[in-house]
Amino acid sequence: MRNLFADLSEIVFERESLADLTSYRVGGPARWLARPRSIDDLARVVHRCAREDVPVFTLGRGANLLVSDEGVDGMVIRLDAPVFNRVEWPTASNGGASVMAGGGTDMYRLVSESVRRGLAGLEGLGGIPGRLGGIVRMNAGGRWGQIADVVRDLTVVDPLGGIRRLSAAEAGFGYRRSNLGGMVVCQVRMELKREDPAAIRERFKVVWASKRRTQPMAELSAGCVFKNPPGGSAGLLIDRAGLKGHAVGGARVSELHANFIVVRPGTAADDIFTLIGRIRREVARRFGVELDLEIEVWGRRRVRAMEATV
Repeated sequence: MRNLFADLSEIVFERESLADLTSYRVGGPARWLARPRSIDDLARVVHRCAREDVPVFTLGRGANLLVSDEGVDGMVIRLDAPVFNRVEWPTASNGGASVMAGGGTDMYRLVSESVRRGLAGLEGLGGIPGRLGGIVRMNAGGRWGQIADVVRDLTVVDPLGGIRRLSAAEAGFGYRRSNLGGMVVCQVRMELKREDPAAIRERFKVVWASKRRTQPMAELSAGCVFKNPPGGSAGLLIDRAGLKGHAVGGARVSELHANFIVVRPGTAADDIFTLIGRIRREVARRFGVELDLEIEVWGRRRVRAMEATV
């Protein structure tokens, strides 16, 4: 195969390992890995991929992601350049509370700094791992709120390589979803509220205390594996099915929270896929509920994981 990205060799690399770039620390290599230095760089890469029919995947911190052992036969884009990590905070002089942040911004840093500055709206997302772009695309959240609550507009690169500005309404946010599939989130404008910093810090502490108590934050995981079914709890169904602690190789259903799969170093992605399939089959058999994946899956094992209840 000819080198499709020879003229972009400063930002596109071949056969790059993904395992060290994901929360699970598993998975094979990317056929290509791009690290664009600007939005224009990013648009060029995506446009080339569209022209050459190369699938595009966007990688943040690798949370909420499972990469197959075979790797990814496509272009993986990592937004780790300074332009994608820049945050523009409101100043006291303008009186507003509008924050502009790059899609590669670390969510922990963003939440912590907003709390420190007395800006309310993100503290309920404390403890959610990942980078802002991925969190926006999946509308991550929990019992204390979701990112869609504060998003006002965003800049994206669309699947053809066009740079577009979208409103929150155009993003089509829903429960753990949006209409941003296939788009790369470059910048996000969020509208926060100025409040007493002490009150925000207290809410932030409550969120963190709850997550430390109920989630396996000290172990390798990718966050919640399954979406909650309508009116129910995926973790409760898995627990009631007697699967807490159930293991396949180095992958195990967390004893602390049954909707988390935790892994030991050196675990194969296939162990996690097999465990996902067993969980889905057992929950379907016991309760007639088919659990949908919340984590994103890359690679050829995706179809087998999604059809595991057959």
